[in-house]
Amino acid sequence: MATLELRNVNKTYGPGLPDTLKNIELSIKEGEFLILVGPSGCGKSTLMNCIAGLETITGGAIMIGDQDVSGMSPKDRDIAMVFQSYALYPTMSVRENIEFGLKIRKMPQADIDAEVARVAKLLQIEHLLNRKPGQLSGGQQQRVAMGRALARRPKIYLFDEPLSNLDAKLRVEMRTEMKLMHQRLKTTTVYVTHDQIEAMTLGDKVAVMKDGIIQQFGTPKEIYNDPANLFVASFIGSPPMNFVPMRLKRKDGKLVALLDSGQARCELPLGMNDAGLEDRDVILGLRPEQIVLAAGEGNGSSSIRAEVQVTEPTGPDTLVFVQLNDTKVCCRLAPDVAPQVGETLTLQFDPAKVLLFDSNTGERLGTVAALPAQVPADNVTQFKGR
Repeated sequence: MATLELRNVNKTYGPGLPDTLKNIELSIKEGEFLILVGPSGCGKSTLMNCIAGLETITGGAIMIGDQDVSGMSPKDRDIAMVFQSYALYPTMSVRENIEFGLKIRKMPQADIDAEVARVAKLLQIEHLLNRKPGQLSGGQQQRVAMGRALARRPKIYLFDEPLSNLDAKLRVEMRTEMKLMHQRLKTTTVYVTHDQIEAMTLGDKVAVMKDGIIQQFGTPKEIYNDPANLFVASFIGSPPMNFVPMRLKRKDGKLVALLDSGQARCELPLGMNDAGLEDRDVILGLRPEQIVLAAGEGNGSSSIRAEVQVTEPTGPDTLVFVQLNDTKVCCRLAPDVAPQVGETLTLQFDPAKVLLFDSNTGERLGTVAALPAQVPADNVTQFKGR
């Protein structure tokens, strides 16, 4: 095992071209599971390839343990990588695929046999050792690709969207298997995905990326509860956070958020006294599970009556959509709640859970996010008026 530290890492593909990676700063401890998550084109796979040595960086340093590996070839970095496409040798059996890297390193055959047996048992593929990749399902091929990496016993494992080719059910099963595997091995791991559910369930630490910049770095809980900006708040969470544009007013010395459902109005007290926020256009953020069905008529200062527009029963809960400030808002209610379209509900808000964002820059307002972020000025213009 080893620590991994990225120090001001930059990557560009040529003069006059924009940087693909911009001033990346990350540090994870021995045995931690780091998730690099973000939309397609955000730079996460490029960063993974830079760590592996498949891409050269144009600035900064990559430290594995106390060694700068920035100029080393991939074979000298003591890493193992699992690709999205599995990259198995089709003419070799499962056993031969797992053995291949060990034979290249001229390991004694007795040690190779012991290592193949170890990873086959760990991944429960003992019965597949004599089959060819073409005879395996997608999930089985993924296990073999992981087994080939595990047989290396490297300092760091790198996974580049390894589950994206699997169907939804198998992807959930493999997520659990990967988490159990990491708990057993305690090996430093970097995992690239565009799936925020994978990021939340697998990672000890999560780095959310956009346009080659780390927007926020922290634990899944910190990322979810204290997003640094609108992009992070919108990307992490399913269903995503609600964003309601509004203007803040002051009442009885406190700031209030004005909500209008078309049927009723609510002056939601925010418990903030920042004079700089008064009469300011902001975006209010509230997650669907933080909007609940009020008991009786609710608390007038933190509840509102709204007409149901759409319902989506999902099994464990019911998603109900209403309009607030001419914006579609999702509420996650109990599974036994089954309102009809057109019905009026009284919804309750928890002012302590409300987040505020600047409508121009996307920065958090009112409170400071738990972790620093590298945020471009135009980060959230797509959310204005949403």
